[in-house]
Amino acid sequence: MNGPVEHLAQEDLSMFGTDPFWLVLIKAVFCFAFLMVTVLISIVFERKIVGWMQLRVGPNRHGPWGMLQSLADGVKLMFKEDIIVKGSDKLVYLLAPVIGAVPAFMAIAVIPFGPADNQISIFGHRTAMQLTDMPVAVLYILATASIASYGVVLAGWSSGSTYPLLGGVRATAQIISYEIAMGLSFAAVFLYSGSMSTSAIVGEQADGWFAYLLPVSFLIYLISMVGEAHRAPFDMPESEGDLVAGFQTEYSSIKFAMFMLTEYIHVVTVSALAVTLFLGGWRAPAPISTWWEGANHGWWPILWFSAKLVVLIFFFIWIRGTLPRVRYDQFMKLGWKVLIPIALVWLMLVATVRAMRNEGWDYSSVVYWVAGTALALLLISFVVDFFRGGGEEEETVAQDKPFDPMAGGFPVPPLPGQELPPVPRRPSRAPREREREPVGAGAGGPGSPGDATDATTESKGADGA
Repeated sequence: MNGPVEHLAQEDLSMFGTDPFWLVLIKAVFCFAFLMVTVLISIVFERKIVGWMQLRVGPNRHGPWGMLQSLADGVKLMFKEDIIVKGSDKLVYLLAPVIGAVPAFMAIAVIPFGPADNQISIFGHRTAMQLTDMPVAVLYILATASIASYGVVLAGWSSGSTYPLLGGVRATAQIISYEIAMGLSFAAVFLYSGSMSTSAIVGEQADGWFAYLLPVSFLIYLISMVGEAHRAPFDMPESEGDLVAGFQTEYSSIKFAMFMLTEYIHVVTVSALAVTLFLGGWRAPAPISTWWEGANHGWWPILWFSAKLVVLIFFFIWIRGTLPRVRYDQFMKLGWKVLIPIALVWLMLVATVRAMRNEGWDYSSVVYWVAGTALALLLISFVVDFFRGGGEEEETVAQDKPFDPMAGGFPVPPLPGQELPPVPRRPSRAPREREREPVGAGAGGPGSPGDATDATTESKGADGA
């Protein structure tokens, strides 16, 4: 068991914090402009790609090929009537869109667009293609995302309406459950890279992307980031099928536009974080980087980063155009009963492999022990599921009980396995009408339809009808 010992990486942040103020301001404006331009393009691409998937015409009026449609929508929303609900908490009602939008811009500050040790020249000054970095940069991104979620929650509460309140409550439960799974997927990356710095994590992917080395963490993050961004098929806080528009039902004009902007900024932010943690960040793909030595130098890393970002944004649009919206209970079950247990088990396996490698274990021995342990756990789980049958009986008994949707004083939808009682309907009049019709011996006989018609006509004439 004498193998190479793998040590944790030590991040070098000495190249950050030395830029003059004017250069920091230029880089901050670039980050803001990069987000805004990416959001405007993403909105147009989403409408065009979904239209293409559904065989219908996308935006084609404003600008060449309709490329200025999102800009026109923004101008239109700014000039629409601004409505403030009388029953709302006015201060919180007005601050909620700002609380949601401002922190969403902050996460891009620690995303690296290029290597920190191979700096570029801006007006004769050498600087890294990253606004700043810190030893806990990924935790900083999680913190800003959590603060932005308060805008959704406060918007639903302050509106003073039922549907926005339900949307805000859904957003709270959704963020809590899916940030746990997202954090566990990040923990595996921290164990493998030995750092929480975004530039150091990208540097550790020189020999291979973490999407290949940690496929389970990458898959869990892909699912969690869709739920974190409140995007279809996980857009439960604004589900128009049962909540009208959810937390933003009572918003209009520029405040509604800020919520839409926040949603798309989250899409760009979580996609950029996925590129940084799992897809090599600014590094060129393997076929390019193997035969071109200058692919990861100069301004070229921005191109590779943007290309990977576009692929992930297309992933968001793709699943929105193909997958139907799930039920809320199914969505929460996926988070608590599927993603979090799998993420915990996977994190234990990654920690075990790292510990065994640091102790000098041979790679084949590590594979044998980890694979054997995983198979044993799977076998135990199958045996437990096979001999467990009490829960099914209890569920059957619960299904036999009649469901009363008004038991709590207000209507509630049925749970899985429950059925609504039949809707009371007025009995059909067809049999009674047939009984009232006189039955005659034949045409022209007494009681024939002709006699009934003549009698009706005479009665109407006598009444003056």
